[in-house]
Amino acid sequence: MPTIFLVMLLALSLTACRGAADNAALAEAEARAGAEAAANGRVSCAMDGAQLFDRKCTMDRMTSSDGPILIVGHADKGFRRLLITTDGRGVISADGAEAATVTVIDSDMIEVAVGNDRFRLPADASGGQ
Repeated sequence: MPTIFLVMLLALSLTACRGAADNAALAEAEARAGAEAAANGRVSCAMDGAQLFDRKCTMDRMTSSDGPILIVGHADKGFRRLLITTDGRGVISADGAEAATVTVIDSDMIEVAVGNDRFRLPADASGGQ
């Protein structure tokens, strides 16, 4: 009986190690895919209160008299204009109708919520501008 217990414990340990390695590989692949999508003008978003994010939103840049503006949105569900700030806030709503809330997700990723829409953007969305 103790032998069966040890074999089961060993099997569980190996599964846990493989699971951790799989999770790390999955996280790395997700980060790589996210960076590639952002480079192609795509960002993850959850529009109209959706819980799950997808990469169907676009991100474009334009220049205004107030500074660089990001236009993020989904073709079927509208867009948001976000003014890139230089005071540490990240971005604010350029339209002013609804405030943007910025949450740092990682050293290179922020989540911006405006109304019922959420966008995951590169932390340096200015592209060095």
